[in-house]
Amino acid sequence: MRRTRSAFLCGLHPWMTRTDYKTEGPGPHVRRRIPLVISTAAVSVSTIFTLTACSTGGVTESITVAGSTTCLPIAEQAAELFKEETGTGVLVSGLGSSAGIEAVSNGTAEIATSSRGLNEQEQSLGLTTIPVAHDGIAVIVNEENPVKDLSVDQLRDIYAGKITNWSEVGGEDLAIQLVNRDEASGTREAFKSIVMDGAPFDRRAAVLSGTGQVRDVVSRSRGAIGYISMGFVDSKYATTSVSALSVNGVAPSEDTISTGEYPISRDLYFFTKGEPTGAADEYIDYVLSDEMAPQIREAGFIPAGTDEKGGE
Repeated sequence: MRRTRSAFLCGLHPWMTRTDYKTEGPGPHVRRRIPLVISTAAVSVSTIFTLTACSTGGVTESITVAGSTTCLPIAEQAAELFKEETGTGVLVSGLGSSAGIEAVSNGTAEIATSSRGLNEQEQSLGLTTIPVAHDGIAVIVNEENPVKDLSVDQLRDIYAGKITNWSEVGGEDLAIQLVNRDEASGTREAFKSIVMDGAPFDRRAAVLSGTGQVRDVVSRSRGAIGYISMGFVDSKYATTSVSALSVNGVAPSEDTISTGEYPISRDLYFFTKGEPTGAADEYIDYVLSDEMAPQIREAGFIPAGTDEKGGE
């Protein structure tokens, strides 16, 4: 039985608003140990995490979580349930994996969420790595696009600007409209590492800041191609539809990601400055608990908390 805390979240700044999902290598310390969300537009990370005390004069106990937009569905659900159980408020912001890691490093957040591992520079920051879920990166096209499968090599050539028309990969005579993520995106970093293999991205691509934005653009543009977390392909929060392609003849699914058969897959992480303590540690335990596993699967991810039990 977890300790019950009487503190609660209150007094958010008026410019803090909830967001729908329209927007994205382990370091030296690795623990087996998912996040919530109030997303903001263009505000500084340090300002986002300012919480006001309640009018009774008591100090509000809370934790702050910042980072990947891919993790938002898991994060929000976990935060709501965690607050119901413990009374501890969780403020989460979807600013991108890199921004979350920076926030934890400089002390403006207790937990960073990330859709990529730490890069070489970040590995010296003294962060603890906690895998929370497994995910596949789905390559998406407009529902009217007849192409159903691409190889990794074809994807690389498309995103490098070498293949520019769908007729070159078995489709109709239609220009390919590239949709890419911004450089703060962990999803972009994972796609770059797995697919591009050192080849540069075509600079003519549309660069968008969030998973939901990529999905919306592809759903409206017949010639568009993009990539998003598998959990967002059939998201219950989405108002438009897209098609996910097979890659190397393998469709993205929980089974093909778990076995490693689907070639574009990655882990989702939490990072903390040193070992997590207090409410942050309790929140991480909750995310990895059996209670959260169904919610993580509903969001389209595979719970990492089941790994030590041999999977489910």
